[in-house]
Amino acid sequence: MKKYILPTLTVLFLLFGLLLGNAISNKANAQRFIIQNGQIISQPSSKIDQLMQLMESAYVDELDVDSITDEVMTEIVKKLDPHSSYIPKKDLELVNSELAGSFSGIGVQFSIQNDTISIVAVIPGGPSEGVGVLAGDKIIEVNDTTFTGKNINNEKVMHTLRGEKGTQVTIGVRRAGTNETLHYTITRGDIPVHAVDAKFIINGKHGKIGFVRVNKFGENTYAEFINALAELKAQGASSYIVDLRENSGGYMEQAIRMCNEFLKSGDLIVYAEGRAYPRYEAKANGGGRFKDIPLVVLIDNFSASASEIFAGAMQDNDRATIIGRRSFGKGLVQQQIPFMDGSAIRLTVARYYTPSGRCIQKPYTLGDQEDYNKDFMDRYEHGEFYSADSIRFADTTMYYTKSGREVHGGGGIMPDIFVGRDTTLNTAWLNRCVNYAYTYQFAYQYTDRHRKELSQYKDWQQLEKHLLKANWMNEFVAFAEEKGIEPNAEQIAKSRPLMERIINAYIVRNMLGDEGFFPLFERDDEITKKAVEWLNNN
Repeated sequence: MKKYILPTLTVLFLLFGLLLGNAISNKANAQRFIIQNGQIISQPSSKIDQLMQLMESAYVDELDVDSITDEVMTEIVKKLDPHSSYIPKKDLELVNSELAGSFSGIGVQFSIQNDTISIVAVIPGGPSEGVGVLAGDKIIEVNDTTFTGKNINNEKVMHTLRGEKGTQVTIGVRRAGTNETLHYTITRGDIPVHAVDAKFIINGKHGKIGFVRVNKFGENTYAEFINALAELKAQGASSYIVDLRENSGGYMEQAIRMCNEFLKSGDLIVYAEGRAYPRYEAKANGGGRFKDIPLVVLIDNFSASASEIFAGAMQDNDRATIIGRRSFGKGLVQQQIPFMDGSAIRLTVARYYTPSGRCIQKPYTLGDQEDYNKDFMDRYEHGEFYSADSIRFADTTMYYTKSGREVHGGGGIMPDIFVGRDTTLNTAWLNRCVNYAYTYQFAYQYTDRHRKELSQYKDWQQLEKHLLKANWMNEFVAFAEEKGIEPNAEQIAKSRPLMERIINAYIVRNMLGDEGFFPLFERDDEITKKAVEWLNNN
């Protein structure tokens, strides 16, 4: 979007990164310690530089200076705001891959069950599918070494199975119905990282409603998003629901491009400024293809950063109705700056403001991440998950949308229509089953036992009908009891509809992926139902 002045922003980011990188490099290169006649003589540099150089050159024992440096850098950055962070070299590739368009790996989705890696799904067209790996296989060996046990975790699995494109890894799997270990040598390849979880049609009163769920703002989010809108439009969608719940953000530029599709020429999308960061404004260029189509945006407590930029722009321009619960409240802009050793820092360089002029960053104290992270618990204890009247904003200044509606700053985006958590079907029995992830575990094991039978259903509607007839609830109650959760007939009867919805949706996901999971799960979701109701009545 040339009219966004994005080239200018890119140059500013580049200059800032180069200047800071050179400053850091120059300081590092300026460190000098000379030992003369048993005396250590240091040349001028920062105290931290002096200390690290001193330990490396003169400490009585050999030290792992790189490891100590990482610890020191982490502690220094902790003294800043809660969103600045230091990323050691060993973690940088994994962190960057979260927002990248792809990474190199073997192409499976996995879950760790009973200290064993269970393959939930094999990515179509990926390296694992090509050699014959199947959903339901359990990985027990990697490169002829046992790969099970209590020390197995998600991070270790990803570090082991991911790798440079073209490299090979051999896995040993156990498959249902076979007693031998099957070995597959897989050549790692590019695995796409999708930002759009699902796109589907909901039948509304005035026509078809396109539902698009976006999970992050990565390198390819805009491209995926606009393709999803176009596909749904081709299927007859005349209005849209954009679901940003649990979307923690990502690249601001991607959110700006998405906003442009819905706003008129000259509409302000967002502006940002900082102490060493000149004011930057992003405005719509008028080339959007969905400027007049009815729009609802869904947010919740985990919608943050770029999600809030999108929701704030839609709200302040009176372009969409925001439905859900108050968003996270992250109004700070980070710039990732690399160090020469392969590590990096994500440094907060500016605050961003919605078109009405509000900064939605919730309060924080430098170096105090503990209180900052307790915000969710504070919100819960204040009752704001259930009632809009309990919500508190740190900024008492009133801001106004284009049409003059009041909006708040200093604590996230407040939805136009608040939907509290529905506890009608909640019981202590259900909460324990969900909190210990027994619902997820049972769904996977049930899928594994019945995979051949379930595989004959090719859409979620038919699969759900089958599952409702299967009446697996007694199996689940027994499964939970084995795990230590005593059955309670009254609570089970009360929670049964919700438990069926949760576990059926997980089983559908295991068989059909997110394209089957979300239409089923969202059909009975209170926030989604409120969005459909609003579009039906407006």
